[in-house]
This record gives sequence, structure tokens and C-alpha cells, in this order.
Amino acid sequence: MRPKLIQNFLALSRKKKQFVMVFTDVVIVLASLWLSFVLRLGQASYFPESPLLWVFAIAPVLAIPIFIRFGLYRAIVRYIGFRALWVVVKAVSLYVLIWGLCLLLSGVEGVPRSVIVIHWMMAVLWVGSSRMIARWYFSSEKIHNPYTSGVGSETHQKHVVIYGAGAAGVQLATALFFSPRFRPVAFIDDNASLRGHQVNGLRVHPFSHLSRLIEKMGITDVLLALPSTSRIRRKEIISLLEPYPLHVRTLPSMDKLAEGDITIEDIREVEVADLLGRDAVEPNQSLFSANIREKVVMVTGAGGSIGSELCRQIIKSQPTRLVLFEQSEYALYAITQEMNAQLHHNVQSEEKLRVPVVPILGSILDQSRVEQVCRTFGVDTIYHAAAYKHVPMVEMNPLAGVYNNVIGTYRLALAAVACSVQSVVLISTDKAVRPTNTMGASKRFAELILQAFSQDSATDKPCFSMVRFGNVLGSSGSVVPLFRKQIRQGGPVTVTDPKIIRYFMTIPEAAQLVIQAGAMAEGGDVFVLDMGEPVRILELARRMIRLSALEVLDEDNPKGDIEIVFTGLRPGEKLYEELLIGAETLPTDHARIMRAREKILPMDQLKTYIHTVTKLIDNKDPEGLREVLQQVVEEFEPQCGVEDVVYRASN
Repeated sequence: MRPKLIQNFLALSRKKKQFVMVFTDVVIVLASLWLSFVLRLGQASYFPESPLLWVFAIAPVLAIPIFIRFGLYRAIVRYIGFRALWVVVKAVSLYVLIWGLCLLLSGVEGVPRSVIVIHWMMAVLWVGSSRMIARWYFSSEKIHNPYTSGVGSETHQKHVVIYGAGAAGVQLATALFFSPRFRPVAFIDDNASLRGHQVNGLRVHPFSHLSRLIEKMGITDVLLALPSTSRIRRKEIISLLEPYPLHVRTLPSMDKLAEGDITIEDIREVEVADLLGRDAVEPNQSLFSANIREKVVMVTGAGGSIGSELCRQIIKSQPTRLVLFEQSEYALYAITQEMNAQLHHNVQSEEKLRVPVVPILGSILDQSRVEQVCRTFGVDTIYHAAAYKHVPMVEMNPLAGVYNNVIGTYRLALAAVACSVQSVVLISTDKAVRPTNTMGASKRFAELILQAFSQDSATDKPCFSMVRFGNVLGSSGSVVPLFRKQIRQGGPVTVTDPKIIRYFMTIPEAAQLVIQAGAMAEGGDVFVLDMGEPVRILELARRMIRLSALEVLDEDNPKGDIEIVFTGLRPGEKLYEELLIGAETLPTDHARIMRAREKILPMDQLKTYIHTVTKLIDNKDPEGLREVLQQVVEEFEPQCGVEDVVYRASN
């Protein structure tokens, strides 16, 4: 009978459901008002006399418009949260205040003033509880809703345990109660004072109960609701969960949840940043804003992974103007839209952030275009992130890669000198250290270019510096999204070599450190970022498989789910990455930024090499280019032969 009633109600149109709610509130207002007189006068058979009938008649006339104005009929009862109770309190309070004033000003006799207070208490209790009871009633039944196929069906729901019984966990549990995919069955929390208690209708357990919960309740997933927990602690928790046959998912960090309620869409896969267990250091604000605040800042490669994050960080420090320089039309459009949206958001939240954003479509190889932009807008600081960075792609297209990374950097430096730019910061890479590939050699060449310019005798030259770091999580070509895609497709997961290791850092942390390093530059500085501990890629693949509630298929486990296949090192790729050419480093004012001392190329020699490289590129000679790169970058030891696809196809 009850499921039938619920199904009939759910089948009603939205307007009819709202009418039912309005009718219910009219009854509640009148009933609570009548009960207020009964309680105050002590007359169970009380009925208002004719002079007081208007007091009852006006009550719903005042209440319903106020309830509508406060949005009491916009909320979907099944999904209503406890925060809505505060809205009910405010709406009822305003209604009773107006009703009470009308009553007092009318001069009607025989109405005790305490009736107003009793009526307020009864109305708040009944209006609020009616919504909570309806919410419980509709969510407690396992019903079939023709408009949301599968909702409430246990056979299609995954039983999940929520790790973290705090505010985020409670909000998540509330959202999951109406999910067709997940059914929350319990909480796990490290807080001993919560254990054994009920939170939002779910029992809180210690971690030691997890095995029993899996066996007893058929749990398949763990959702981490720990947005404010340190990354180190998150890593510890994830490590504890790894041995269990559970799919581990998580919520974003606290800054991502600062606005709005938590929804099912906020649930995501565990990020590699959580596996690394590395907490970002709060930026030094004096360093962070030194080259940005009240300056015109230009970012080359503004639409790329690092370039776009630099833009997000820069705009927060309120430059006079932000110039987005990008050769990809789509990437420029995307970052421009994002910057404008960020500015609009800050305007809406009444923060003082007014930064003109200038999108420039162009290439760093076009020196006259760069000079025109720098002069027109009076650029003070340049963050040079425009480069070809994908090792195999550059190896197969060495002429284009060197032309962009080397000649482009040289022409950008010339433009910066001509336009009296104050500071130029090059985004470099750990692959520039003892490179085994063309991309790494070209980036080391780019470093040498800025170092040579910094040694020039010109007195008004920019302060040139470069920042060297390893792989960033989530960048284009990153191994992490590739692994995730392969796991979703059922494998195999491809790893180049079982011994390969890499350094990883989150993109926001890398961008923050780049900005702070550039502010400490004295000219020709090579800054090296502390990347933490290196990560073995094979172990990373295994952990990502296990955290997806799957097992690695290998000789030791022939019944596993996902196979790991070794494909061999790609052209130019090496097993280990380094951050220093020499052994000498100096500390800086930031704990995670070091200053390296390395060989510098004289300007006259640099110009000779630039002329030679340009000529070899014009002559389409990748073998000659390889020889010159080895002369310029003495540590360059190619891991493979010349892989230029056009050159090899034509010979």
C-alpha cells in the first residue's frame, strides 16, 4: 500500500506536487494556530468566536506567500537537506512576526500575547518536521520510479562505506541516499569518540572493522570524505586500503568544496597526488607577488598545462594586465574564457580583482610580433612556457622541435632585451640534465641561451632565469590519465620498462614554485625544484589497478583482472631523470627551491651556434643538427639514432 502511494505521488507533475505541499502547509498553519490557543487557554474543545475568525483566516494568507518567497516549494522533498530547516525557521519567523503585528495592531480582545510565541514554536516544529518526515518516508522505501529507472534498486547499487564522518561525509551520505549507483551502509572514522554512534542514520566503525563490513554488507567501494586531511595522512589511509578488494574513490580538496553542497558528481578517482603523500608548502607571498603585482605579465604557451596554471596563479596576485600569448587558437580561446570566468566570479563575490586579459595569437618564432606585443602593452615580466615537450614527438620531428625550443627562445630573449622587459623566466625540465633525447638537449640549449644573455654587458637587460623540474601530474601526455583509461577499458596497462622511475609534482605546486623562484633571480640563475621522492612507474601502475578494486594479472596471479605489458623504452627515453648536471647547489629563501651552479656559454659562441642551427634547419639536415646539439650540450648522449620521420622516409 505504501509503495503504491509513493509511486502515485512521484508520478504527479511538479506543479501538482507543489500544490500538495502548499495545501499541507495551510493545514499545518491553521492546526498549529488552533493548538496554540488550546494549550494557552487549556480548552481542548476550543473553537474561535466570530471576532477571532479573521485571525485564523489571515494566517495562511500571510504564510504561503512568505514560504514561496523563501523557496520552500522549490526544493525536492526527497533530496532536501538539514540546511533547509534553517530556511524554514526564517520563513516561519517572518510570517509569525507579521501575523503577530497585525494581531496586536487590530486591537482584538481575548488573544493572549503568549499565543504568538506558542504559535511560532508549533509552526516551526510542524513545518520543518513535515519535510523531514516526507524525506524519510520517500527515501526509506525501495520503489520503482518510472522517471529514474533503477533508483532504489539494491541489485544495481554498489554498497559503499564512507571514510570520514565529518561534515563532508554527512553531506556525501545525504546525496548518496538517492543515488541509483551507490548505497551508503556505514562510516569509518579515526575519531574514537564517534565510534559506535549513528551519524545521518549510519553507524560509525573503526578501520579494524573493515574486513567484517566487506564480508557482512557486501561492500565494494570506499569513498574518502577527507577534504581537509593532509596529503601525508591521505597517503597512509590509501596504503591501508590497498590490500582490500575495494574501489577507492575520493572527494576534492577543501578549496574545491568551498562553495555549494557536495554532490555525487564530486566523487572522483584517487589522484596520484594522494599516492605521493606530498603536502604543498604555502607560498611566500612577498616572493609570489614580487614580479606580478601592479606589473604587466605575459605568459607564452598560455594554453598549455603549465602555462594555463601560471595564468590561474598570476591573476590572483592582481597584475596590471595579463597577456596570454599562444599559437593554438583553441587553447587560447579556452584559457581566455577561463580567465574571464574567474574574474567574473571574483566580481560576483565582491573581491577587488580587476585584471584586463589580453589574448594574443602568435608564435614566439615571430620576433617582430613578440616585440610589438611587449611594446604595445608595456610587458614587465615574461613566463616562457611555450615549448614542444613530448619526448617521442620531438625525437621524430627534431627540426621543428629545436626550431621552436631553441630559436624561439633566442628570438624571445632578443625581443625582451629590445623592449626593456624587466624579468624573463624560462620553464625548463629535468630532461635537460644529461639529456638522452632531442627535446632535453633543446631545453638545455634554451637554458644556455638565457644564461648567455644574462652575462651580456648591456646594463638594461632583463633579469633572465630558468626553473627546472620534473613531470607534472595531469599534463598533456602524462602517464596517469593513460593508465586510468587503460584500466577502464580492461587493460592491458602499458609500461615502457620495469625499472623506469620519474619525479612527479602537481601542476599548481609547480606553478607556484616557478613564480617564487623567478622572484629570487639575480640573473642567469638555474633554479631546481625539490621534487620529493622518485616514483617507480611499474609500482604506480600496480597501485592504480589495486585501488580500482582489480588485481594485476601476472604469473603469480593468473586469475587477475588487468595485465601489465612492457613495451620498451621509446626513442630518446631514459630510465632515470636527474635535476642537476653538477653536484653543487645553493639554498634559497624557499625550502623547496635550490639554485644550481652550472657551465655558461659565452655570447659570441652562442651566436655562432644559433647561426649554424638555423642554417641546418633551413637545409633540413637532422644529422648535422644532432652533431651541433652534441657540441653545444656536451652531456648530450643520444639514446637512439636520428628518428626524423620525414628524413628516414626519404632516405
